[in-house]
Amino acid sequence: MVARIATVAFSGIDVREVDVQVRVTNGLPAFTIVGLADKAVAESRERVRAALESMGLALPLKRIIVNLAPADVLKEGSHFDLPIALALLAAMGVLSGDELAGYMAMGELSLDGGLSAVAGVLPAAIAAAANDRGFICPAVCGAEAAWADGAAVLAAATLLALVNHFKGNLALSPPQPELAAAEAEAPYPDLADVKGQETAKRALEATAAGGHNLLMIGPPGAGKSLLAQRLPGLLPPLDARESLDVSMIQSIAGLLKEGKLSRRRPFREPHHSASLPALVGGGAKARPGEVTLAHHGVLFLDELPEFSRAALEALRQPLETGRVAVARANAHVTYPARVQLVAAMNPCHCGYLGDPARDCGRAPKCAVEYQAKISGPLFDRIDLHVEVPEVPPEELIRPGFSEPSAAVRARVLAARERQAERYEKMGADVRVNAAADGELLEAVTATDKEGKALLEEAIGKLRLTARGYHRVLRVARTLADLEGSAAIHRGHLAEALTFRRLAPGRSPL
Repeated sequence: MVARIATVAFSGIDVREVDVQVRVTNGLPAFTIVGLADKAVAESRERVRAALESMGLALPLKRIIVNLAPADVLKEGSHFDLPIALALLAAMGVLSGDELAGYMAMGELSLDGGLSAVAGVLPAAIAAAANDRGFICPAVCGAEAAWADGAAVLAAATLLALVNHFKGNLALSPPQPELAAAEAEAPYPDLADVKGQETAKRALEATAAGGHNLLMIGPPGAGKSLLAQRLPGLLPPLDARESLDVSMIQSIAGLLKEGKLSRRRPFREPHHSASLPALVGGGAKARPGEVTLAHHGVLFLDELPEFSRAALEALRQPLETGRVAVARANAHVTYPARVQLVAAMNPCHCGYLGDPARDCGRAPKCAVEYQAKISGPLFDRIDLHVEVPEVPPEELIRPGFSEPSAAVRARVLAARERQAERYEKMGADVRVNAAADGELLEAVTATDKEGKALLEEAIGKLRLTARGYHRVLRVARTLADLEGSAAIHRGHLAEALTFRRLAPGRSPL
């Protein structure tokens, strides 16, 4: 008899069902796993053997063959322990094979028979529900699996508890889905803590309202990092669909804490020494990178020119399409990567361009060379470029009012609601201005004669590319939404144009 149970293999965040087949036959005692298994799966033999011995069961002195089908799909990870153990127990006659055939299982076994947490439980449980199967997982992953609507989840702390459940000795209680408590999460930093920098704060508000990308250029200590860290506090919480998407990525990466889903938007700030695979995904197992872990959130790149040129150029496709394709010899996966890029950089290598007291003797050539580390096409994909000057010491000491995040966030949420209502009425699957394109963008950014004249002048003077022109229109539309204006006026376009990148030493239009 062949006993079987289903489990999964992962390709990005996509799930592929794997049929775990176990057969016990006469012959020399052996325990063989076939089906293109990696080292972690091959080592399951010893964990399964020890777990069964902890229950007082010994492997039969026969030939045990475990087949993981389809055989041409690479099987990676320790989550194959539990399905192999359950199918083996069915082959030994301890459990009912017919009952197990209706389940999908995943979990790592410890040597004493305990079940340890594994990555990818949420997408696996959703796949089980889609195929009308029950789902078996470790108890610590139960709250995560319970978010899969329609799946009958069995979450056990030990293998023995599962056996007792199927035997009818002690039924397992179904786990309940949990949200991370808002009070348990660290509060967002407040924008009121940032002194001065009113232009940069205005750019940050527009960034949050329209879902745009932002680049801040200024000397060390001007407050660029402080501003970037306050952007998540201006953004609306994740809706139910976005939260599920983000949680599935975190589940695959093993970052979903205690299986609790969160409504907070991700904020990722990798160090500038991050490699290309770390930033966009890849490596031996094609793991998700920082741009995917920041999906529906903020990716903050400080000291932008210090990142490797190859890593930055690899960001061009995700910023344009909202997804990243990782191609390797043994894997080709696509990850979602709809992010808001916030980048910060010094104007030159020494950081003090334009400061008479500290400016180096190579200015402005040093600034041109330093900023040339970033390619024109990447600069062109950033909607807002803002200079963040050094704050005078007297302004830091002098008491004064600085608008808190709550007030700015209220305007951002109102602007986002206007955008969502507008695009919904137009039948477009778009929520923010940064995602509008083509005919949709033309329809929502119509302007008057004065505005058109200003745009024509700007195209010539700033040498805007087609992409840059469209990004100016998107930003102008966002500025109009922040004012509650249905139409885009010359003032909105003029302000949007001030946020376009200028070569070092050039004056605004």
